[in-house]
Amino acid sequence: MKIHHIALWTQQLEKMKCFYIDFFSAKASALYVNPKKNFSSYFLTFASGARLELMHRPEVVNASQEGTLSSGYAHIAISLGSKEAVDAKTQELVLAGYTNPEGPRTTGDGFYESIILDPDANIIELTI
Repeated sequence: MKIHHIALWTQQLEKMKCFYIDFFSAKASALYVNPKKNFSSYFLTFASGARLELMHRPEVVNASQEGTLSSGYAHIAISLGSKEAVDAKTQELVLAGYTNPEGPRTTGDGFYESIILDPDANIIELTI
């Protein structure tokens, strides 16, 4: 068994697509539109084969806000291969104006990580 993909609702479909393409070299599918359901989505595929589906429906609003906790998925972890790569990607994202609320740092359980918020304030954990 393997996870086929993870999906996120967004009100910023194009901005979120560009974020993952620009900073994580994702490849995007063609835009899928279902006019009956007022639904649209992209599948993003990463070099490792991992997939992220970005989904949009106008009536689905983002219930989370920066700095608050809610039930559901906590974060997406992206392995970059080295401390230097984590540091470099963190710096790149911060210079591009994205929030870095924590790290880079070594956690109490020995992981090297940095936290970045995507355009919808979803937590991305950059790690080795």
